[in-house]
Amino acid sequence: MSTEARDPKQHVQIQIQLDDSVAQGMYVNLALVNHTETEFTIDVMYLQPQQPKATVRSRLISSPKHTKRLMLALQENIRRFEERYGAIEISGPNPADSLLQ
Repeated sequence: MSTEARDPKQHVQIQIQLDDSVAQGMYVNLALVNHTETEFTIDVMYLQPQQPKATVRSRLISSPKHTKRLMLALQENIRRFEERYGAIEISGPNPADSLLQ
């Protein structure tokens, strides 16, 4: 029996499975975020131009810690994208505004 303590920061290699149907991706152009004390719910959807109805394509339910990690990962990737391709302009109407009235 070994008396060596395991390093809690030891890296574990994770294998990720990506099914063909998921790998195809799903286009979304709108997200609504809600939260409770214990979780965040993110509904991503597609809103067709000139249509009053958005279709939810997927719902993500995550802990506050994982949601914050996702936000930081998105911020870092947007920073890298803008360094390479230039600023992302978000002027113009926000489709979520009509849903939140």
